[in-house]
Amino acid sequence: MGAFADPFDPDKLLWNGCPCGQHRSMLEHQMAMAKQQGGEASRFLCEDVDETESTAAAHSPANCFDPDCMEAACVSLRQGAEAAGKGDLMRAVQAHNRRQDALTAEPQADDLEGTMARAVESAVLKGLFGTDVNRRSFLRAVGAGTAAAALASVFPLEEAKAMAVEMAAAGGKLEKTKLNVGFVPITCATPIIMAHPMGFYKKYGLDVSVIKTAGWAVSRDKSLSGEYDAAHMLTPMPLAISLGAGSVAKPWTMPAVENINGQAIVLSMKHKDKNDPKMWKGFKFAVPFEYSMHNFLLRYYVAEHGLDPDKDIQIRVLPPPEMVANLRADNVDGYLSPDPFNQRAVYDGVGFIHKLTKDIWEKHPCCAFAASKAFIEENPNTFLALWKSILDATDFASDKANRKEISKAIAPKNYLNQPVTVLEQVLVGTYADGLGNVRKVPDRIDFDPFPWHSMAVWILSQMKRWGYIKGDVNYKQVAEEVYLATDAQKLMAEMNLTGPYGTPPTSTYEKYTIMGKEFDPMMPDAYVDSFAIKRT
Repeated sequence: MGAFADPFDPDKLLWNGCPCGQHRSMLEHQMAMAKQQGGEASRFLCEDVDETESTAAAHSPANCFDPDCMEAACVSLRQGAEAAGKGDLMRAVQAHNRRQDALTAEPQADDLEGTMARAVESAVLKGLFGTDVNRRSFLRAVGAGTAAAALASVFPLEEAKAMAVEMAAAGGKLEKTKLNVGFVPITCATPIIMAHPMGFYKKYGLDVSVIKTAGWAVSRDKSLSGEYDAAHMLTPMPLAISLGAGSVAKPWTMPAVENINGQAIVLSMKHKDKNDPKMWKGFKFAVPFEYSMHNFLLRYYVAEHGLDPDKDIQIRVLPPPEMVANLRADNVDGYLSPDPFNQRAVYDGVGFIHKLTKDIWEKHPCCAFAASKAFIEENPNTFLALWKSILDATDFASDKANRKEISKAIAPKNYLNQPVTVLEQVLVGTYADGLGNVRKVPDRIDFDPFPWHSMAVWILSQMKRWGYIKGDVNYKQVAEEVYLATDAQKLMAEMNLTGPYGTPPTSTYEKYTIMGKEFDPMMPDAYVDSFAIKRT
């Protein structure tokens, strides 16, 4: 599915979700079709195709427009045409096909006229036909040319396209199109990563280089120096940077959450008999960064079991890609980490999954899309395009029917560099736990982009609890300056996102229950004071 595929091409699938409009997702559509046909659902699911076989099949004289092609079949066809005195006719046909191919090719991201024209065409056909099934059936019945002419007779398509181009050029010209966006190679960064190979940045006119980064300290420093225009960060990091905790203070923002859930506590295989946290005294644990949900959730979890995280266990910082090696080398007894490194420990036989973090706090935030306030003020249109591309990609990732496709897109070396099997177990939620069990947890990781102000207040409460920030904290003011929840409400509503989290909430605050204890974002100081184990 290309971001700017020709909507008059009946062979193109343009719109996410169920193509017939009667089911909630592509997966439900496939299952219904399978049941209707009396077969198995897998008959309607995509299957892997040998790349060499696919490539060989794709090239034939019928779809080759190159008059100088040296493929044997094409050379033979040209020689036969010349011998029959039809060489000029063949060259004319190839020239015509090249022109048609150019007309139907997807426009480049910096082609404002081409991209806006395709966007208008797609929107009009969506409004006219509603579903891909209706559109494709009609186009196959009457042909693209007839369909375009019929549409033009009742709707001023060319005028609408011209108006869209004019409005985009006048009111939304991008200050810059080439951007550097950093990411740490974990599944939490899925929307930021997949937006590159799957065309979401291109859809909004951006040429984004997604840059793999070793760890969070490097990501923070490159963001502060301006080397990155925006970055994949941990949800506490924009708060910490804004407050000057762990770095120089600089106004930072968090426009969107990247993922919810998606983490786990992993223990070394030698501790299979120590599943009770009360038995962990003296253990050495790793987390990916001090200002991380991993650190705060691990501290919360062990403290609720009576252990002081600063006295009874050791917590050290390790970049996520180094965690499995350190577990194997016996440098740590366990870690609370992002995936895929929890599942990779199981895959490599060196660890087991003790607990998913969703079982500590259901739908907790983890990672985020973040940018400096200065970048937003200097590049408002570029920032808006980038924000839209992230929200669009996150919405696509939230549909579980898309997770296998995404796993393949983010697996390559320049992205996560992980086996597709490992990523599918994380994203789909059917996985081995390392103790001989296969578990099915569809929401092991999920993708809800809304940056709740109440989440920011909870994080600030834990930073205060463990001494990362001192003195009085204006929780509400900091949360609302850094987490752009109010703006997200408006933008998500304007975009008409269709995923399970596409409709923004009406409030930016909510209460949470974490391990049986209620958190009221309107009473953060009382919440901090209620804990027996704390540093304040």
